[in-house]
Formats: sequence, structure tokens, C-alpha cells
Amino acid sequence: MPNLNALIGSRICHDLINPLGAISNGFELLSMSGAVQGPEMELVSDSVENATARVKFLRMAFGAASPDQMVSRSEILSTLQSIAHCGRLSYSWNVPSDSRRIEARVALLSMMCIETALPVGGDIEISHDGARWTVYSQHERLNLNPDLWAPLSKNICPEELTAAQVHFGLLPEMSAEAQRTLTLSHGTDWVKITF
Repeated sequence: MPNLNALIGSRICHDLINPLGAISNGFELLSMSGAVQGPEMELVSDSVENATARVKFLRMAFGAASPDQMVSRSEILSTLQSIAHCGRLSYSWNVPSDSRRIEARVALLSMMCIETALPVGGDIEISHDGARWTVYSQHERLNLNPDLWAPLSKNICPEELTAAQVHFGLLPEMSAEAQRTLTLSHGTDWVKITF
């Protein structure tokens, strides 16, 4: 049976990316003509760039992925760079080559889980040594909500989730689909998810 949640995610992102691209192209043409300049133009341009990057990220994290489908390192790097631009989070994608999309999806969902533990921001490091993936962050203001992290440590979905926490429910399912087992470890100021 197809993964309907992933297909819905892919469809929504696909339908949103085209109008965002058109808006971006329109602002680029306005910028080239010199018709509109100033901080307002920069704000709108940055917002469109961030929204486009966020939709691309969500498509990779929530969208459908076949076992043999690949995602390029450059696409992930450019997407993460655009999302981090002027934000409170930064990402270190230490994966030297293109990745199987089904595994990259698990890494991105793991990143989203760790993002929720960084209320004031920080850096999230993602690495792959050829066998294991590691998603790691260290920060003195780490906040691990036990209602979310305890079930995740058992590779199960939390009983209650909000829309902003849906990645905690999807991560165990998507890691199983990728035939990977999640391992969670943490201290008072660091957290690591491996698979």
C-alpha cells in the first residue's frame, strides 16, 4: 500500500513550489528593471526565498521517496543555507556525496526533532560515514520534552502530537521504511540521533 501521508506531502509541496517560483521570478524582473528598490523589496525577496527553501525542505522531509531515488548534496546544501539565512539555526551537512532520498528524509526529520530542542537556536550537524547517519547538536539551553523524546527513544510515535510536532510521529515510521533503526542518546547539553 502506498504511503498516503508522504504522497500528500509531495502533492502539497509540488503545488506550492510553482507559484513561489513565479513570484520569485517576478521580483527578480522588477529588481532588474529598477522599478522597485529599497528595504521593502529586500524583505519580500528574502521572504520568497525562505518560503521556497522551506517548501523544498518539507518536500524532502515529508514527501514520497522510492528506495533507489537519490537527492543531490548540492540541493540539500542550498536548501539548508537558504533556510538558515538570518535565522537562529544553522546546519552543517557533513555528507560528502549525494544520498538515497529515503535516508536523507530520515536525517531531515531527525533535524526537525532536534530543532524543537533548541528554543534559542544553535547548530545541527549531520554526518554519514557510509554505514551510519548521525544528527547531533550541543547547546547549554537544550530542552528535551520527555513526552516527545521518550517515545522516540523506543522508536514509537508519541500518543499526543500537535501539528508543530508531527515529525516526532513520522520519524519512527520513515526510519522503518528506510530499514533503519533509530538510536537516541543525550546529555544535559547535547543530543544525538543515529540510524
